[in-house]
Amino acid sequence: MKKFSICLILFWGAAQVSAQKDSIYIEAKLSPDKKNLEINQEIVYYNHSEKDLQTVKLLNWVSAYNRRGTSLVYRKLEDRNTDLHFAKSDQLGKLLELNIKNSENEAVPVTALSEENLFIPLKNALKPGESVTLQLQYRMQLPDKKFTGYGTSAQNNTVLKYFFIVPDHFDPDNISKRNYHDIEEQVSFNTFWTINFDIPVNTFVEGNLPQIQMNSFKGSLDSDPEFLISPIGYPSIKTNIEGEDTEIKFGYNLTPEEKQNLEFYLPLQLKFLRERLGFLPKSLFISDKFRAKEDFFGNNDITFWKFRFQLFNNAEKTDLDYFGIITKKILDETVIADKEKDHWFKNGLKSYLEIQYLKKFYADTKLLGTLPETKIFGVKPLKLFHASKVKLLDRYGLSYQYIMLQNLDQKITEHFPVLSNFNDMAVSSFETGSLFNYSADKMGYDHFNDIVRNYISQNSGKQINPNEFLATLAEKDTSTAYLSNFLKQKNRVDFKLKNIRKENDSLKINIVKNTDISIPVKLETETREGQKKAYWIDTEENEHAASLTLPASDNIYKITLNSGYIFPESNYRDNFLYAKGLFSNAKKIKLKLIKDIPNPEYNEIYISPRVRFNNTYDKFLLGVNLKNQSFFDQKFLYSVTPTYSTGTGKLTGSGAVSYSILPAESIIRSLTFGLSGSYFHYDYDLAYRKTSISSSINFRKNPRSTVSRGIGISYNYFERDLSPKMIANNDYSKYNLWSIGYGYSDSQMIHEKSFSLSTQGMEDFNKITAEGFYRWEFAPKQKLSLRLFAGYFLRNNTRNNLFDYGISRVSNYSFSYTLLGESASSGLLAQQFILADGGFKSFLPGTVNQWITSANVDSSIWKIFHVYADAGVYKNKDLPAKFIWDTGVKVRIIPDFLEVYFPIQSSLGFEPSFKDYGKRIRYTLILNLGSIINAARRGWY
Repeated sequence: MKKFSICLILFWGAAQVSAQKDSIYIEAKLSPDKKNLEINQEIVYYNHSEKDLQTVKLLNWVSAYNRRGTSLVYRKLEDRNTDLHFAKSDQLGKLLELNIKNSENEAVPVTALSEENLFIPLKNALKPGESVTLQLQYRMQLPDKKFTGYGTSAQNNTVLKYFFIVPDHFDPDNISKRNYHDIEEQVSFNTFWTINFDIPVNTFVEGNLPQIQMNSFKGSLDSDPEFLISPIGYPSIKTNIEGEDTEIKFGYNLTPEEKQNLEFYLPLQLKFLRERLGFLPKSLFISDKFRAKEDFFGNNDITFWKFRFQLFNNAEKTDLDYFGIITKKILDETVIADKEKDHWFKNGLKSYLEIQYLKKFYADTKLLGTLPETKIFGVKPLKLFHASKVKLLDRYGLSYQYIMLQNLDQKITEHFPVLSNFNDMAVSSFETGSLFNYSADKMGYDHFNDIVRNYISQNSGKQINPNEFLATLAEKDTSTAYLSNFLKQKNRVDFKLKNIRKENDSLKINIVKNTDISIPVKLETETREGQKKAYWIDTEENEHAASLTLPASDNIYKITLNSGYIFPESNYRDNFLYAKGLFSNAKKIKLKLIKDIPNPEYNEIYISPRVRFNNTYDKFLLGVNLKNQSFFDQKFLYSVTPTYSTGTGKLTGSGAVSYSILPAESIIRSLTFGLSGSYFHYDYDLAYRKTSISSSINFRKNPRSTVSRGIGISYNYFERDLSPKMIANNDYSKYNLWSIGYGYSDSQMIHEKSFSLSTQGMEDFNKITAEGFYRWEFAPKQKLSLRLFAGYFLRNNTRNNLFDYGISRVSNYSFSYTLLGESASSGLLAQQFILADGGFKSFLPGTVNQWITSANVDSSIWKIFHVYADAGVYKNKDLPAKFIWDTGVKVRIIPDFLEVYFPIQSSLGFEPSFKDYGKRIRYTLILNLGSIINAARRGWY
């Protein structure tokens, strides 16, 4: 304690030097097992608000790891990560003890050790500009590092960040709660730190504070302190840029090749950044987590089975990765911004600087790198794709276009905790960076860089307000005035080349835009010889039309608006026109063989061969598919697939057309109208024809949320060929069905649930159906599910059981289920199971023509083995209600796609004792690639 007091005297002298800047002194002792951290701490806190304070809020963020239900746990579940939810007690982080004394050395009672926000009452009101001293003694259990990258690990590395108890500088009034979300936000900026470590023998400590002696650190930070304690020392690289030294320290090992590449590229990168930002910090500390988060997206090698395809060589990957890492680290250490609200400013600047770097050093580099040059059997198949011609620089516009066309984009100024992981990149970074680059291109890059340099310099040590930056841009160039409002809403701006008219010796180019906002547009002309000229056109506010007149002698062949996806438009397909030739004032048509990244210059039609197994009657279908759907969604879609049925020797096929309305700001995410038709076989030599008219509404969702809701309405007309026996039984050859339904689903981790309610009818019946589903993950990869089903005929005057509810088999009268044997009544094909209607796995006889209720329960027992049980009551006309049940074992070979059911006990008896038990085994088989893709992308958006 005496040693601690002497250190406090020395610390007080340092605190006086940094008046009006909060000061924190820490002595931290790490236990030999690196599980616990004991801390003696003193905080000198200044009232930075404009009113008297009665309390001081301290952030106790280690408690974010201490139990289920915290904001951190919930965010990890949104990212499809259950590690923290299922963590054992010794893996959690928690505050074990806490004692606080005020300036008068009086104990301050603290009871809520598990809370992330501690509101400490003050004995006397703290006036603006005055300070209070708090002494803290506390002990904590560090969490496992695998949850967030911070904590302790089996590899003996301990990473400390956000564990010290500190004030929240973004809340000077000390009112609002701020929970930990693992989003790398700055909360302890403008603070002078002194930290002394007592660590186990044979360990080293490194961090982002200046080191004054072994295990001791002191200095000011505008970010949060971060330290790595490990049994080995990690490398660093020193550079000298125009006489200024900068040291890059790494919290991980570098391979000899990586270090050699960095020693070459780091000076180039730092020089490039200094020219544009005007400064470089003395040192930077790069942690393994920071490297993984900020590296270059999309430059990794592609591995498939035993094959490995390299897009970029190792030197290029190092250069691309570390430019973004270094750029973001410099911005994080020097620009103080509330990440929850102003994330877009630093993310946008990072992307803007990346764009400038790529323009200088990778201007002609392709998005796929050298991958298109890869030969397979002597040919380069990727050369057939437009993707092989897309430039690396185009990735910024394409990423935003991809998510926007699904109407899953968010406002740039959306609070960061509710941004989806993909929008963190595509919107906060790429879209904002593109807008900055667009503005810089218009006003001049040197001019824009001067504004950035001056703004960062003027706000050194202060929290920025990015709106002031936008206002400065507007003052310097009025064409950027639209940005302040543009960033606050989801935008669907579309510039369109309307036409080109020849007037005497001139060409008049007419442009329209779909917004009243005054936004400049960049027009580019190109001759047949490839000579290009660029022109900026300032559009007027509340005017939708603009024009540009150019001399016809310029020999213009093609005109492009905003070439290279430089502005985040809603539609690039109307940005191209030809001034000469057959396609003057029109778009060219291009036929392509395989789905590709769209080329907006053309109307593309994808023609691809199709081979698929339909059912035991059509067997394999051989055909060709013609459609306009690329890798990106479109509002208008069509698809026509004529096929040859190898099972019948006849022509079959299907076709569909749809149009979607995607309002940017509405409770509706999409409103889709569709028309489709198909012709296939449902039995030997028996075909069916189906025509459908449908409309569906998908309601808007938070892109981070797993909840989706929708309403669907459809009308279907069917024609079936009938066998002589079916004709004799007066079966249905023609019928129409209408249906209306509502669906709700929440595919979150741990508690997955869904509900649907629908009604269906025709001239002979009306029925209403409800289904609920709940699945609980009670242990890692161990789940219990419950399905409830109820169906009731409001009216039933049908001639047979075609439209009845199924008990163990569904009647596929709407041809909406993928059955391998539509009409099979025995054999392997008849054993296929579809979870619908009653959902019984045992072959319980009969159908239901009045009402049915059932419950289906399924639970994990060990690895891929589950047990199931079904029970229900049903009633047919003129018969008493009947109770039925079954039980058995399910083997999940590929969960939700290939599963096998072995019945055990049911209303029929002990089924393994039956001679035909092999025929009673059921299976599910879902051959739907779209379902697999949707399941894989959960957690991104």
